[in-house]
Amino acid sequence: MKRIPLLIAAIALGSVAYAQQTVPGGHFIENWDFNEDGQVTKEEAVERRGDIFTTFDENDDGILSASDYAAFDEARAADHESMQQGGGMGQGKGMGQGRGMGKGGGEYGRGEGMTMQFNDVNGDGQVSREEFMGRTDDWYAMMDKNGDGTITADDFGRGNN
Repeated sequence: MKRIPLLIAAIALGSVAYAQQTVPGGHFIENWDFNEDGQVTKEEAVERRGDIFTTFDENDDGILSASDYAAFDEARAADHESMQQGGGMGQGKGMGQGRGMGKGGGEYGRGEGMTMQFNDVNGDGQVSREEFMGRTDDWYAMMDKNGDGTITADDFGRGNN
């Protein structure tokens, strides 16, 4: 669990910076846009999802077990909480409502693309690296609300949850 506190700290620091921004999706873009050009490409998404998997695969066996996923869910909840406290999402349209981090309209919401339910393709109660990475295209399509092939601030904000 040595990596978890470091990841939570990194997420929290990013959340503070985001809370000072008014750009919709700024927190996400700050954490996923490696070359800092204001957009998250599919390649960047693949790399970040790989990093996330490695971070939470505590015993490096290529499987996210239920306990690995519990730690992952805890880190995501802490990130969500820090954004709420900092006024990150603002205007009462925060994550967890509608199609934000929660479920919305019978489809997976943005945050659902990281859940065990979404990524456990074969339903065995654990997620292999192949399953997790194999869902990247579906997750990316959910995030790219305007369908232009990149994730930018235009994919966040009102009307895009």
